Amino acid sequence: MEAHPLQPNFEYLDDDGRPRRTGTIWTSSSHIITAVIGSGVLSLAWAIAQLGWIAGPTVMILFSLITLYTSWMLTECYRSGDPLFGKRNYTYVDAVQNILGRYHYTVCALIQYICLCCSATGYSIAAAISMMEIKKTRCLHKSGGKDPCRISSNPYMIGFGVIQIFASQIPEFHETWLLSVVAAIMSFVYSIIGCFLAIYQVAVNGTFKGTVTGGSSGNVSSTEKLWGIFQALGNIAFAYSYSQILIEIQDTIKNPPSEVKTMSKATTLSTIVTTAFYMLCGCMGYAAFGEQAPGNLLTGFSSYNPSWVIDLANATIVIHLVGTYQVYAQPVYAFVEKWAAKRWPKTKVNFRVFGGYNLNLFRLVWRTLFVIIATFVAMVIPFFNDVLGFIGAIGFWPLTVYYPVEMYILQKKVPKWSRKWIWLKIISLVCFIVSVFAALGSIASIVVDLKKYRPFVTDY
Repeated sequence: MEAHPLQPNFEYLDDDGRPRRTGTIWTSSSHIITAVIGSGVLSLAWAIAQLGWIAGPTVMILFSLITLYTSWMLTECYRSGDPLFGKRNYTYVDAVQNILGRYHYTVCALIQYICLCCSATGYSIAAAISMMEIKKTRCLHKSGGKDPCRISSNPYMIGFGVIQIFASQIPEFHETWLLSVVAAIMSFVYSIIGCFLAIYQVAVNGTFKGTVTGGSSGNVSSTEKLWGIFQALGNIAFAYSYSQILIEIQDTIKNPPSEVKTMSKATTLSTIVTTAFYMLCGCMGYAAFGEQAPGNLLTGFSSYNPSWVIDLANATIVIHLVGTYQVYAQPVYAFVEKWAAKRWPKTKVNFRVFGGYNLNLFRLVWRTLFVIIATFVAMVIPFFNDVLGFIGAIGFWPLTVYYPVEMYILQKKVPKWSRKWIWLKIISLVCFIVSVFAALGSIASIVVDLKKYRPFVTDY
């Protein structure tokens, strides 16, 4: 019997009335891998250089295990109550609100949006560095390495900001899917190029550089070395930050089997693949440059021949960051615009432009203002590793550890003061301490760098 044309066909709907989900372990794993492997991978060689050959890989493995463990717990929070038939939580903050309450939802949303806004600044810096490297590579090869090729970052940040002003007019998050696909492909391209260039450099050197204890090159005090270690922790944390989109990915998975089983397998597979990739890039980058490992791995190959390989890698970074910027900024746009719609519900702000396209005046002004502010902050604090470390530090503990642990305890009714309850609390406390030190290290590095830097004037 066919369904009435005006009635929903329940054969194609899930239990919540939405179109039937079709995601599998493979699609979920690919979503996670492409979301995680981003510009953060470029800072891992520098991070390992601060920690050394023993502590560097060890810390990276520990972060991967903690992320995997808390991700398993977070998958249990996709449905409130019954794991098979309970109410679905479509987003991370939905899960926090439905399980922990309105107060925690407000705090979680605040932290999440701060991280998203900071990410926009960080990506503006990273894009400018890559565009500068293309210019610097051309300059070095033209002069035979005689010209130091000092380049100002300001024009490149402004140029990237102009691109984002246009890209920001994409109305909604789901309409950025094409940018996301292109960005994911680009992230793999430049990461693989960076990894192979590091392997090539090791072959040229004929030896593995680096030390057991690590540390920055040059004359640095023990205090500066300590801040560098703390900042490195933040950089590694940033590279593993994907928990805030895990629930959204889980919401694409079909049932049966249960979403929890599929997502647990997907997080395990993707974490193994990502960690192996990170270890290869980070360790080979450190082996290639030792204590002089650059904050952005690709900046260490400016004089490499053929130069088009470096140019290609940096160009793919810029393309990747155009899409990634929008993926991280769209939730912020949506939040402010929903608030504005509730605040002024009767205000008409649409008008027609070329081709009958409806342009929203508030969206145009607000999103343009957001990009301008993010670009301005990036020009004032253009320190790639410092910003990445700070974002990773403030976001890792609350979003990757604290809320998954607290929701899991409440969902599973873990008895207070039981062995498991104590174990989970210890993990949360240790990660909180690490995040605090990582944040302090990044802030200290920003303060130190600002003493040497003249905003809008200093070249690189």
